[in-house]
Amino acid sequence: MQIQIHSIHFDADKTLLDFVTAKLQKLLTFNGELQTCEVFLRVEKSDTRENKVVEVKAHLPGKDLFAKRRAVSFEAAMDEVHEALRRQVMKAHA
Repeated sequence: MQIQIHSIHFDADKTLLDFVTAKLQKLLTFNGELQTCEVFLRVEKSDTRENKVVEVKAHLPGKDLFAKRRAVSFEAAMDEVHEALRRQVMKAHA
């Protein structure tokens, strides 16, 4: 699977990049046909602490998947995105 990670207006450290990659690789256990994932990590200007946004566009043959979540940390948002994508992958696989 090909993974592209874009960090918008900041430089993501290696730990965060490795975390995101590992989470996306886990999706392959549910459906090995995943071809590409494009990840956008963004810090929004807002008054709340929940200003870390993770968006993922994933591509299965014949189907595009998308999930976007906001949380206090990129890791928490990525956990939620992973769960949303897992459900979509399972539904597409059924």
